[in-house]
Amino acid sequence: MDHIKCNHAIILAGGFGTRLRAVIEDVPKPMAPINQIPFLHYLLVFVKKNGISNVTLAVGYKHQNIIQYLGNKYLDIDITYAIETEPLGTGGAIKQALTGFENTFVINGDTYFDVDLQHMYAKHLSNHADITLALKPMQNFSRYGAVELDQNKIIAFHEKKQVDFGYINGGIYILNQKLFSRMQLPLKFSFETDVLQAHLKTLHLNGYVSDGYFIDIGIPEDYAKAQIDFKFL
Repeated sequence: MDHIKCNHAIILAGGFGTRLRAVIEDVPKPMAPINQIPFLHYLLVFVKKNGISNVTLAVGYKHQNIIQYLGNKYLDIDITYAIETEPLGTGGAIKQALTGFENTFVINGDTYFDVDLQHMYAKHLSNHADITLALKPMQNFSRYGAVELDQNKIIAFHEKKQVDFGYINGGIYILNQKLFSRMQLPLKFSFETDVLQAHLKTLHLNGYVSDGYFIDIGIPEDYAKAQIDFKFL
């Protein structure tokens, strides 16, 4: 029997790109050009490949650039926009965009993680998880915090420090609209701090480990690396 599919994603595309200002013009971070094509294009190719036909873009800073480029249909994906009139944090942006779809993927607009999204969704359902995080195994890192697993269940988030081997949050989540509506959440909040870390003990946070290609374009070194890597996508 075919697995039930999830065909909706929220892409968090409100980033300022402050750390990239030295190497790109003043555009929203997801519009940073990779080989003359906005990074967001590659993310949308990725979600389409994974069976997603509806995308809500959570936008804020210079959102007109994004809307003008993508419109309401791009690569046969239906696109809607949740526009922040002021910065809401990652959590506030997700909460504002969470309308009309019971389950959704949430994808950071400045990372590319080549995960099998529908397989991740099948595991999310079979594990009866509240939220599932895509985790990337990594060696010898200090730039990211580490996520601790007990089998598939996330039991701790660790601060950034030098780690020989561990799992990092790959910036792709599955969550349920009802979950957010049950929580007493403010207008502005951090999804990572105020949901994942604050409710670690009370929610079933599932870790989906994938060794797919991963890059975070948020710093100039990795942004330069993406120019090379993405020639092979």
